[in-house]
Amino acid sequence: MPLAHSADALKAANLRGAALMVAAMALFAVEDTLLKRVATHLPVGEVLMIFGLGGMAVFAGLIKQRGERVLHPALWSRVMLIRTLFEILGRVFFTLSLVYTTLSSTSAILQATPIVVTAAGAMIWRAPVGAARWALILLGFAGVLMVLRPTSGAFSPLSILAVLGMLGFAGRDLATRAAPPVLSYAQLGLYGFAALVLSGIGLLIWDGPAVVPTGLDLAALSAAIIVGVAAYSCLTFAMRMGELSVVTPFRYSRLLFGMAMGVLVFGETPDTWEILGGVVIVIAGLSIMLTKQRRSS
Repeated sequence: MPLAHSADALKAANLRGAALMVAAMALFAVEDTLLKRVATHLPVGEVLMIFGLGGMAVFAGLIKQRGERVLHPALWSRVMLIRTLFEILGRVFFTLSLVYTTLSSTSAILQATPIVVTAAGAMIWRAPVGAARWALILLGFAGVLMVLRPTSGAFSPLSILAVLGMLGFAGRDLATRAAPPVLSYAQLGLYGFAALVLSGIGLLIWDGPAVVPTGLDLAALSAAIIVGVAAYSCLTFAMRMGELSVVTPFRYSRLLFGMAMGVLVFGETPDTWEILGGVVIVIAGLSIMLTKQRRSS
């Protein structure tokens, strides 16, 4: 009976974790949609700065509520400084990609982040990666090329923005794994949104003056902040609930939500290559996870 009860509890935790992960991905897609919409009226740097300040305020409140330090000494560690740099690179290029390219293609390329993390982990930390997983990594990169189509007339140089954003997020994820464990998810969230403010200031200096936002712009940005914090929280809780091998694959649901929002809100029409490339990236990523699970079992 205790074993059966334990198995039932694990199954329930996996279901809750999977549901939270899907909810997080849906919320991230809504956040992307709101930011893309607002950035048609306001400079991208201003959008990032306001969004970052709002997120910082929310997470600062959570930190105070939890009795933690807002400025923890570990913030100035080398790993955290590297994480902040990659966060800035990822956010700047990802947001620029949202603004200047389609939400569908940006969402598809973003799905390659775990694949890049696996490849970089093998090269940086000498993590064991066999021939099968290297083949899957190459398959994932082939999926990215299918979305980009660099040798065809449909290729847009602006698509590189999504690739650079994806590489920035991969670097951030790698640095997060090595981040000091004394830092809570709320502190990491605060520092992540602080990186957005820095990104926004840099873009404003480069891209021109700020514009006075309308009430509708502020409402959309407020909604994006609330949705973004909720998405981050759901993601954190999902990763701490159930088995990672069960919960993590549901991250790829973001592709479906991203493409759906692109079609419904912006009238995008993903072509065959974009859809096939996205499918190839997802298959490669899921297969890498499955091979990891078999190796650890």
